Amino acid sequence: MLEADKLFAGSIPENYDRYMVPLIFEPFAVDLARRAASFSPQAVLEVAAGTGVVTRVLAPKLSPDAIYVVTDLNQPMLDYAASRQAPDARVHWRQADALALPFEDAAFDLVCCQFGAMFFPSRPSAYREARRVLKPGGHFLFNVWDRIEENIFADDVTNALARIFPNDPPRFLARTPHGYHDTALIRGELEEAGFSDVAIETRAEQSRAPSPRIPAVAYCQGTVLRTEIEARDPGKLDVATDYAASAIAARHGSGAVAAKIQAHVIVALA
Repeated sequence: MLEADKLFAGSIPENYDRYMVPLIFEPFAVDLARRAASFSPQAVLEVAAGTGVVTRVLAPKLSPDAIYVVTDLNQPMLDYAASRQAPDARVHWRQADALALPFEDAAFDLVCCQFGAMFFPSRPSAYREARRVLKPGGHFLFNVWDRIEENIFADDVTNALARIFPNDPPRFLARTPHGYHDTALIRGELEEAGFSDVAIETRAEQSRAPSPRIPAVAYCQGTVLRTEIEARDPGKLDVATDYAASAIAARHGSGAVAAKIQAHVIVALA
């Protein structure tokens, strides 16, 4: 992962929430919130919360006296998440680095994270921090994307951009969001951090959009892929987006489109 892969700023948070969340994140947020609520936690920490899609689904499922601390490294993403959340005295917002959590030992029953572990510069360090702030017997629940070939629209966009920029193809999607899919590695890093009873489930969903342009805009303008495109040619963002949309239309049709998305869901015991 490059340092720039963590910089979700400018118009990216709004486009991310507007396009990426309904395209790929909502189905897995519903799944993660259901699993989280099944543990009946009284103190919940969410790390790398992004624009808050899990927060919005999980908060109503928690008990009236629960405490829910929501964090993200990127203040613009956290600000946007807070602006989307209904007023709720149980929910507390705090900018935090998953590798150096500003919380006491054994403070939480559950730590959850949706599609954030891929961005951690040191996953073993982040996992040790998650275990540190968990009470004995607490749960660490998170998900990560499977390899890019199992996530069709992301693969389509990546291949299309490689044709536009053949000498320096933008590889953000393959490198970072889809770059941490080895389940043996994930299990080993969790066990190294002190977790036990690691369970990993591979789950497929459908990514749906009313037109091919939606996934093209989502990936090209709602992720750090935008930064990569503009770094290669500042004037080519719209051209690249249009080309990605054409590539998706050529493969999936010009009307409503649907394609497979796939992730690993992990639960580990502290």
